[in-house]
Amino acid sequence: MPEPFAMAAMNQATSPSFGPRRVRLGGLDTLRGLAIVWMMSFHFSFDLNWFGFIHADFYTSPWWLWQRICIVSLFLFSAGLAQSYGDARGRREAAFWKRWGQIFGCGLLVVVGSYLAFPQSFIYFGILQGVAAMLLVHHLLSRRLGAWVLLLAPLAIAAPQLWGHPLFNPPLWNWTGLITQKPITEDYVPLLPWIGVFWVGSGLGVLLQRVDFKPLAVLPSVRPLAFLGRWPLTIYMLHQPVFVGLVWLAFHLKSISI
Repeated sequence: MPEPFAMAAMNQATSPSFGPRRVRLGGLDTLRGLAIVWMMSFHFSFDLNWFGFIHADFYTSPWWLWQRICIVSLFLFSAGLAQSYGDARGRREAAFWKRWGQIFGCGLLVVVGSYLAFPQSFIYFGILQGVAAMLLVHHLLSRRLGAWVLLLAPLAIAAPQLWGHPLFNPPLWNWTGLITQKPITEDYVPLLPWIGVFWVGSGLGVLLQRVDFKPLAVLPSVRPLAFLGRWPLTIYMLHQPVFVGLVWLAFHLKSISI
């Protein structure tokens, strides 16, 4: 199924904080929470369509395709922003690799689960796999560039259009994103162009820190969003099984009543 996740998992990779009490960045949590609510609404609509309660085209309709793009972009932007603040406060190597391992492990579970549900179009490089790749690139390479990644971001976003080639279409290489034909898979979040959105967030985060911008305050009206934003990976992994179970139950109750 199309999964915007865009991407909750990347945001789980860091939870930046400041001061001796490790105060959370409420503004980032709120941004993640907004993306989570949007993602859950998207997935619930997909599940309703899957069981025939509604009729929508999630694969070609601009309405649904653009929602997916916006959700993924929101997650990746906030993820990059979070990474830059985490870098600034001196994130421990062990902590990074622990979170990365969690994301990678969840990605393996998604591969298995999606294969059981969609054997002809299972997810092999979706949001979690893409997130894991982006985190590696950032941690090992791009974080050393600081705000200069803002110059690379447009190139990354435009790369598939500029340098796409049939050579990259096979599964062995299509994780790069330099494809000319989209693979048959329920979720596809390649390194390019999406790391460009991540770099916009991380580069902007570096600039914001130069003016000591720390989005700590959360208005009372958005505290529920901030709460959700603290648990993106957990919510991402659990919400679809719950939604599918509820819609499946409603479908069978409807069949019995008929």
